[in-house]
Amino acid sequence: MPAAFQTPGPRDSLTDVAGLLVGHHHELDDATMGSGSATGCTVVRALGGATAAVDVRGGGPGTRETDLLDPSHSVQHVNAILLTAGSAYGLAAADGVMRWLEEHGQGIPMGSPDHVVPIVPAAVIFDLPVGDWAARPTAEFGYLAAAAAATEFATGSVGAGVGARAGVLKGGVGTASTVIEGGPADGVTVAALMVANPVGAVFDPRTGLLWGVGTLGPAAFGMRTPDVNQLWAALALEPKGTALNTTIGVVATDAALSSASCKRIAVAGHDGLARAIRPAHSPLDGDTIFAVSTGTRPVTAESTVPAAFSAELPVLAAVTEAAAIVVEKAIVRALLDATSVAGIPTYRQIFASAFGV
Repeated sequence: MPAAFQTPGPRDSLTDVAGLLVGHHHELDDATMGSGSATGCTVVRALGGATAAVDVRGGGPGTRETDLLDPSHSVQHVNAILLTAGSAYGLAAADGVMRWLEEHGQGIPMGSPDHVVPIVPAAVIFDLPVGDWAARPTAEFGYLAAAAAATEFATGSVGAGVGARAGVLKGGVGTASTVIEGGPADGVTVAALMVANPVGAVFDPRTGLLWGVGTLGPAAFGMRTPDVNQLWAALALEPKGTALNTTIGVVATDAALSSASCKRIAVAGHDGLARAIRPAHSPLDGDTIFAVSTGTRPVTAESTVPAAFSAELPVLAAVTEAAAIVVEKAIVRALLDATSVAGIPTYRQIFASAFGV
């Protein structure tokens, strides 16, 4: 991996991008497969709004306000992004996020001082078999997650990831960041937050190592090749067996970039998803990545860029390369930070020898 992408931000987190906060709300109570409660949502709030775009690659997406994010459309900024469990039912949580934002005067001004329309795009994962089928995020979940948003937040089996499954293993929420060193994007921060719930496999069936450690190497995560007996045990686990799945997330930068450039960042983020999950973007997934630019770091136009190209191109090229890396790393973190829910085993439980246990 290029040295330019080897330095994480101070928290190695999405909130290393200035202007972003993350909050969770979930219910986890006596969860089994089919009973109890294991559901939640995660909200990314953008203080003052952020330029945004989205790229939907899965064959079964559940989304809200994604058409609005087309770079050719009128609205260029979002106030928050909702990542939620509960399949299409979970989109109701966006109403609560909007209510919190309206109460705090955040949204598109519509004349009167107290008249705003908050912009809250959303995407869902399908996790309904974990816990009771009727246990889903509501508007209250979204309101509480928005209210809880902060620079410090938990990862693993929390928020939208509390009931997530990653193939045969427990999924969850993960995050990562990098600060670009050198070149036209020197000092720019790029970060990701991902909710991993794929139908695809997250580990190499030949070695047991997570696919997502391929770019940084297993040592970067304190890992080594696990014992072959543990690999055989993992390969014998019962398949996930659900019809719908999905990995969703947000990739962000502080570089001041346009909506069209954010679209390219979202596209590049899917490269990281495909490195960490195989297969990715299947007909059984709704893989969706949002990209946001908070614009807190101005971009200097390069005089060497031909007039036919966007002046943002040199910075954008570096940011997209970094975007794939932080998405890949965030998915690994989601798996390593997960705790068992409803009897779904974690990677650390199955492959303890990968960590010297």
